[in-house]
Amino acid sequence: MANKAETIKAVAAEAGVTASDAERTLSAFFDLVAAEAKAGGKVTWPGFGTFSMSERGARMGRNPQTGESIEIGPSRSLKLATAASMKKQLMS
Repeated sequence: MANKAETIKAVAAEAGVTASDAERTLSAFFDLVAAEAKAGGKVTWPGFGTFSMSERGARMGRNPQTGESIEIGPSRSLKLATAASMKKQLMS
């Protein structure tokens, strides 16, 4: 699955629902994950993994064009800790 439309079509076919129902469901899931992670929580899907926020501290970097040292501020990012069973499935 390369893009959103193909993913929605595949989910709809697998679940036996319309594409619009699949899109609403997937959108609701991703909205929930984003809201929960932003609030500092985690969303765990057994057999798949756990979504949570990852915080990166400030650090020094370098401007690649000038070589000048610059400070890169702290940032937050959504991360997925893959479940062991999913890792095993992907490696086989």
